[in-house]
Amino acid sequence: MKYNKIKRGTFLSRPNRFLADVIIDDIPQRVHVKNTGRCKELLVEGAAVYLEDHEADLRNRKNRYSLVAVEKIDHSAESEIRLVNIDSLAPNKVVAEALQSGDLILPGLEEGLLKIKPESTFGDSRLDFYIEGITGEKAFIEVKGATLEEAGVARFPDAPTDRGVKHVLELCRAAEQGFFAYIMFVVQMKNVLYFEPNDVTHAAFGEALRYADKKGVQVLAFDCSVTQNSMHLGQPVPVRL
Repeated sequence: MKYNKIKRGTFLSRPNRFLADVIIDDIPQRVHVKNTGRCKELLVEGAAVYLEDHEADLRNRKNRYSLVAVEKIDHSAESEIRLVNIDSLAPNKVVAEALQSGDLILPGLEEGLLKIKPESTFGDSRLDFYIEGITGEKAFIEVKGATLEEAGVARFPDAPTDRGVKHVLELCRAAEQGFFAYIMFVVQMKNVLYFEPNDVTHAAFGEALRYADKKGVQVLAFDCSVTQNSMHLGQPVPVRL
């Protein structure tokens, strides 16, 4: 997944969850934030950020720039810079690419995929992917992007998500009806030790995830290779529930 045109800037503030004030080429700009999560540990004053430039499509947009990535000081690695993608649309895109290319092989579907359908309804929810295996398997996948990292541990969510709990429980119902069911946490950075639910922020989500695991929903996590203008699905990350 690549962005067409990227500019570097300096983060100033975030007046609301949709907008941020950033300095680009020494000029203050108000930009769109492509993530409605809190991102408080990432979007701090003075942080270097990367923005998608929509100059070619200004007629259809209020803001020329969209904030898609941020440099985070990695205190667990002797103050190295950790580049984190915060574009909430990116996880689904990289999973779709990996499914289509065959780079992502799901447990139980090792023979390959016959059909990949994004945004499919099951019950009262719209899940991210419906897929069918070559040998007749049917499955649903729900994808969640994880941008919160502390001391090398990735966590989700960074804000309470009743919608996320609903999706997890819908996957449980799918598993009960004979579907393969997967929830996949796409960690939008490299070099994490493991993934775990963020029980401090939303205990109900952690409880739902552990319940789903017992009901046969497969809980997966992958890191990502992130550059200033791209993100690609990386390697599996251990999950601790």
